[in-house]
Amino acid sequence: MFTKLFQQSAVPREYRSNFLHLYFDIGWYGLLSGSALNFLNIYATRIGASGYQIGLIGAMSAVVSLCLAIPTGRWLQTQNTGRAIFWSSIFYRIGFVAFIFLPMLSDKMGQIWAIIGITFFMAIPLTPLGVGFNALFAEAVPVEFRAHVAAIRNVMLAISYMISSLISGYILKHAAFPFGYQIVFGIGAVGAAMSSYHLFFIRPLKADSPATQPTPIPPPLTLRPYARNLSTTLRLDIWNTRFRNVLLVLFAFHLTQYLAIPIFPLYNVRVLNLSDEHIGIGTALYYLTVLLGSTQLRNIAHNIGNKKLTAWSVSSMSLYPLLLAFSTHVWHFYGLSLVGGFTFAMISGSYANYMLEHIPAHDRPSHLAWYNIVLNAAVLIGSLVGPAISDMIGLTSALLLFAALRFLAGLTILKWG
Repeated sequence: MFTKLFQQSAVPREYRSNFLHLYFDIGWYGLLSGSALNFLNIYATRIGASGYQIGLIGAMSAVVSLCLAIPTGRWLQTQNTGRAIFWSSIFYRIGFVAFIFLPMLSDKMGQIWAIIGITFFMAIPLTPLGVGFNALFAEAVPVEFRAHVAAIRNVMLAISYMISSLISGYILKHAAFPFGYQIVFGIGAVGAAMSSYHLFFIRPLKADSPATQPTPIPPPLTLRPYARNLSTTLRLDIWNTRFRNVLLVLFAFHLTQYLAIPIFPLYNVRVLNLSDEHIGIGTALYYLTVLLGSTQLRNIAHNIGNKKLTAWSVSSMSLYPLLLAFSTHVWHFYGLSLVGGFTFAMISGSYANYMLEHIPAHDRPSHLAWYNIVLNAAVLIGSLVGPAISDMIGLTSALLLFAALRFLAGLTILKWG
């Protein structure tokens, strides 16, 4: 099964270097994700962060990206996409080094606000990285291989995430607090650096480079000069295309996704009383089914298409908060981790391809800039509103509500996407 998935003989030689570096990029990113990213919110929760503060950690990035996404998209139009993404990743991932030194601060509340502040400044280079990576992926991978490459990237992510989360959980169990977290944050910094290293070698294909595409002829405008210039700058014409529906349904998906995310660490630590080792094992089980599901992604996407796969996967993501709301024991947590991992494998490997199917090759950065705005608006609203709702109706009721909303979001993609 895995041998067939990784087989390179069917891949033309000129594509192999890009594909391999994309695989290693996500593999090292999995090391970062399974360690520093996985346990950052857990660390903040353990030192006393409130739901509002956990939400702010995600909201800070969203605020910056909302302000910078459009100018970033225009800037990327004039840049070599590969070089721009590489340097953006370098400046963004320097921030993970700062997390290593956080526990040295004696004031726990100061540490929490330092996390929020560091996240805010990291969001500045994260914006071009977020806007541009999907464009780089589209330029570096021919359309007929995108599901294949996405599936293997999911496998690489799952393997490295499983290993790093298990190792991190073991370290946190046996090392003194907070020194164990410093080790985990250090592991994440190494993964971040190596991921950026492999991004350096990814090259846009000449045949798909925006430079080789015909320059689009702008539609005739009857607006006054100032309004016309503003509309052109903001690329409001994109909202008059079929891509508008894609943006709206992906907003619904991401909103329901991020409403629940700040609630998970609070429920795991304060209701289920999970240890760091339990969370590490649960994360490993989650990515075990990500790994297994990714091996089937290409076939499923081929049979039903990226739109239907995205829609049903988003609806299936409702199972995670639904099952978590009824969990009372660590074994329940392990079981829902297995279920959640499979649905994540499907959605993470399909929704970007679904979106790229609706974007003209010559105009990817501007379309993806608007997607980045929609994404970060959902992150901002979800990160702040989710904890507020849980404060009003309780963690369990909030999880049930967010599960229902996730299910409906999937149906909106199926009907209107």
